Amino acid sequence: MDSARESGGIGSSVQVPMRFVWPYGGRSVFLWGSFNRWSELQPMTPVEGCPTVFQAICSIPPGYHQYKFFVDGEWKHDEHQPYATSEYGIVNTIFLATTEHNYVPGSSVGPEVPPPVSNMDVDNEVFRRLVRISDGTLTETVPRISDADLLLSRHRVSAFLTSHTAYELLPESGKVVALDIDLPVKQAFHILYEQGIPTAPLWDFRKGQFVGVLSAMDFILILRELGNHGSNLTEEELETHTIAAWKEGKAYMNRQIDGHGRAFSRPLVHAGPYDNLKDIALKILQNDVATVPIIHSVSEDGSFPQLLHMASLSGILRCICRYFRHCSSSLPVLQQPIYAIQIGTWVPKIGESNRWPLAILRPSASLSAALNLLIQAQVSSIPIVDDNDSLLDIYCRSDITALAKDKAYTHINLNEMTIHQALQLGQDSYSPYELRSQRCQMCLPSDSLHKVMERLAISGSRAIIIVEAGSKRVEGVVSVSDIFRFLLS
Repeated sequence: MDSARESGGIGSSVQVPMRFVWPYGGRSVFLWGSFNRWSELQPMTPVEGCPTVFQAICSIPPGYHQYKFFVDGEWKHDEHQPYATSEYGIVNTIFLATTEHNYVPGSSVGPEVPPPVSNMDVDNEVFRRLVRISDGTLTETVPRISDADLLLSRHRVSAFLTSHTAYELLPESGKVVALDIDLPVKQAFHILYEQGIPTAPLWDFRKGQFVGVLSAMDFILILRELGNHGSNLTEEELETHTIAAWKEGKAYMNRQIDGHGRAFSRPLVHAGPYDNLKDIALKILQNDVATVPIIHSVSEDGSFPQLLHMASLSGILRCICRYFRHCSSSLPVLQQPIYAIQIGTWVPKIGESNRWPLAILRPSASLSAALNLLIQAQVSSIPIVDDNDSLLDIYCRSDITALAKDKAYTHINLNEMTIHQALQLGQDSYSPYELRSQRCQMCLPSDSLHKVMERLAISGSRAIIIVEAGSKRVEGVVSVSDIFRFLLS
């Protein structure tokens, strides 16, 4: 049976992780399916602490698929899942619906990448308590939070954020980097790399005000334009092409044109030092931005503005964790395992809807595939996994600035450079202690929301990868945005 045909003609480059489960025991269990053209038996492994439950996570294209199990030398199907009769006998069936976000390209297997040094303490006992086996089925034993306790938790978080202002976010000391909008793009690229920052506000000297923000995503878009044949932007033009010119070109690309055919940029999303933290968090979420400049002016007309800070959800999360650290019991939802509240994006199980596929890539995928995925999926980072879907590393938007080192962007081919090579190029940007422990935050499905929030707050990461205990197979991703949408909904 032709897997590509069953997938509705979608290319095999579009892959979605899917968990297959055989919960009825056995000594050796294999998965066989149309998604690999019935060409090989995929070994299934026992779930830790649940030896009668076997699972395998496969990356499959959207569409209609058939599969069955080979258990202790006998062909079997799961009678509790949809099944049908085919040329291969009785088989289970699955239809993985496509969405407008079909965006997981380039997931081929590639060169070995050293496993990351984990900052996660794998607690198998907690994992065992998460599930129990009853009559051969896998059952969750997670206590469900009541609607009243959930509303109470959200009310208390909202009350705290409303009663505290942006001044809570200002560090005792530090620096804020701003860029003149007339700077060449190339120079701005190098400044972000040298300062180790992913974003910087833009200052327009003629207008005497801040007019926007330059981010790592801008450089991702620029490099993609450089890689496109027929692009009007050349490598030589980076020497003289200004930030202002790029922003105008970007506005044309996004069709932000007024009635006279002139491009216009959307207004700068900013906040003042007296704005409360809830309003700032909502601004970030509603405008889909990573940071919001905190700007203060002593003049009523807003002239002579002072840039105080770049506010982010990570900074606001630190305030929440600091305030509730010694009274977390007042927020019942914090004690809930993240698995129980299903926060974030998870690998779907058989039979579950898949509205927002989890984006993952192999280390041999091209850098071009990673950049396209960051743009299309609108995520801040992508888990990089081996062919068993075990976590190796992550590729973040901000990693693009590493290409400024030795002008690497001038002599690379985005379609030929692999993610593995790009990550190696960027290793010098991080200290040995920061490289893995700060970049690759991990947690278990059984970890409490409080533990996940603390880990994100301490590291400053924008996302944490949910992995299976022991194997470190990727099970999902929770971002800081996910947490705030959950708490403020």
